[in-house]
Amino acid sequence: MKTPHFYAAIIGTEILNGRREDKHFLYLRDALIQRGHTLFASYIIKDDHDLIHSTYTMIKNDPDAVMLSFGGIGSTPDDLTRQIASEVFSDGQLVSHEKFHADILDRFGDQAFPNRIHMAKLPKKSELLPNVINNMSGFYLDNRYFFMPGFPEMSHPMVDYILQNFYPQAPVTYRKTLIAQTSENTLVHIMKQLDQEVDFSSLPMLNGGHPSVEISVASTNELLCDQSFTLFIRDLDKNAISYTVI
Repeated sequence: MKTPHFYAAIIGTEILNGRREDKHFLYLRDALIQRGHTLFASYIIKDDHDLIHSTYTMIKNDPDAVMLSFGGIGSTPDDLTRQIASEVFSDGQLVSHEKFHADILDRFGDQAFPNRIHMAKLPKKSELLPNVINNMSGFYLDNRYFFMPGFPEMSHPMVDYILQNFYPQAPVTYRKTLIAQTSENTLVHIMKQLDQEVDFSSLPMLNGGHPSVEISVASTNELLCDQSFTLFIRDLDKNAISYTVI
């Protein structure tokens, strides 16, 4: 992949109906930013087979996708993630992971049956994510699709493990930003000239009732970043529009 597109799939009806507050989005966003990455998209979805399946499929169809999925990997009937992960990212079958099976027996003994032991049934070729709380692992496929428990205490250390071991640091990104005392409409013709590889944003603002706009360009290519920013500077100077580089 060129630049990883990081997706968060946060599964939990209890978040959507107000019984729990989401704690994953901000943690993942900030963990990525600390390493020079950013989220590409984030979804909070209910425990619904078709919805999870379609969300995973959409993400899989992005060739640059990296997915971190939270929730639904337990042993109760509403834990759908393991089966759907196999349907979308493997062959639809679940097989008992030998080490995870042994870990469940070691922790729960006879109480592993009849339900907890099913947590060891994972998509083929799954690898385990360490769980520092109780050794009940998450799992991942193809080094890019990661599945974690819904408990932040368990999943957030897994996020750190994933980023440290698979995506420790993004390439340096160069960014330049200005605030111009004009509407963004004034600069649309410049926006259309930007290279598609430039990360660009236009944020309109009202300053005492007067329009202004924050223009920001970024790229891992320093020269391309400078050239893109210069397009705006030259046009603003040409039209005597005041601006501040920040």
